[in-house]
Amino acid sequence: MSDNTKILGNVGENIAAKFLENHGYKIIARNYRIRSAEIDIIAEIGGVIVFVEVKTRSNIRHGSAAEAVNFRKQKKIIEAASIFLQDENYCDCACRFDVIEIYSHGKDFTVNHIEDAFEVLSEI
Repeated sequence: MSDNTKILGNVGENIAAKFLENHGYKIIARNYRIRSAEIDIIAEIGGVIVFVEVKTRSNIRHGSAAEAVNFRKQKKIIEAASIFLQDENYCDCACRFDVIEIYSHGKDFTVNHIEDAFEVLSEI
């Protein structure tokens, strides 16, 4: 991953966190890691724990940002979410998985928040 890609990704995550806060979400954690996965943002709104994958793009040559959250990536996010819920005693809380797409247009950015972008096929 190039330095520019890392920088763009960090900028996107900051924009996404601010977007969520401006829409009433409380940020619980950022960049939550387990051995093989990471969750970009964990937030709470209305008693629901929201696991957010942020994808930032400067163009759509390789598809939309959300398309990068494929089944394999979803499995890793779900695994990390399960561990987070157990470790932090949120086991009885409702949760969902969102994707936030950030598109850069020079110095301007567009945010697309996809709620319930994917779901767990079996219980966490």
